[in-house]
Amino acid sequence: MLEFSTARENQLYLTLPVSLSLLLYMTISSLSAQTFEETKRHIFTRRAYLPNRNNALWQIETGVVRTVTWLEDGTIITLGLWGSGDAIGKPISKCDPFQIECLTKVEAILLSADRWLNRDILLHHIQQAEEFMVMRGYKRVDFMLYKLLNWLAKKFGSEVEQGHLIDMNLTHQDIAKILGTSRVTVTRTLGIFEQQGLIDRLPLHRIILQPSEVWHYEI
Repeated sequence: MLEFSTARENQLYLTLPVSLSLLLYMTISSLSAQTFEETKRHIFTRRAYLPNRNNALWQIETGVVRTVTWLEDGTIITLGLWGSGDAIGKPISKCDPFQIECLTKVEAILLSADRWLNRDILLHHIQQAEEFMVMRGYKRVDFMLYKLLNWLAKKFGSEVEQGHLIDMNLTHQDIAKILGTSRVTVTRTLGIFEQQGLIDRLPLHRIILQPSEVWHYEI
């Protein structure tokens, strides 16, 4: 298995003017993509980026990634969160720029067009994208954050005695970027959730979501 870390290079072009950053991004992606072979499992470190391939998707074996694009003013838009079994990549996205960021350590393999052009993979991708879009549609940040925690617990969490453990090492800034809000708002809202008994916060940004049939949170 091969291990790659491209986080430093990608953080560089995110701080540059948009036109220059896009040029640098395309150059880095083009060069790094040449080193990847299909069917081999590749390892990426946390905060690394999976290079885009025009004719192949990345299938996530372990770990969590997020797909992003950004606007002309530099605003980053999270398109989705993906984990084990999900297939993602530039060929099934109309967004430009398009980037795949590792939120955890990730193992992934390349799928050529003849392997990913099937109904099940595309249908699964569409359904999960819709789930994420609906969750992001809530007007109130507190509702949106609570829905995100439930979604993360369902997709990536593990059941423990106290509830569902979300062990993804997501910082408050990570969550803020996912929801399109501020870190301060996320920190304040998580504090209220904890006071309400909806969550328990553990070291290393781990969260236990308490079982709750009805949410009684009030502003």
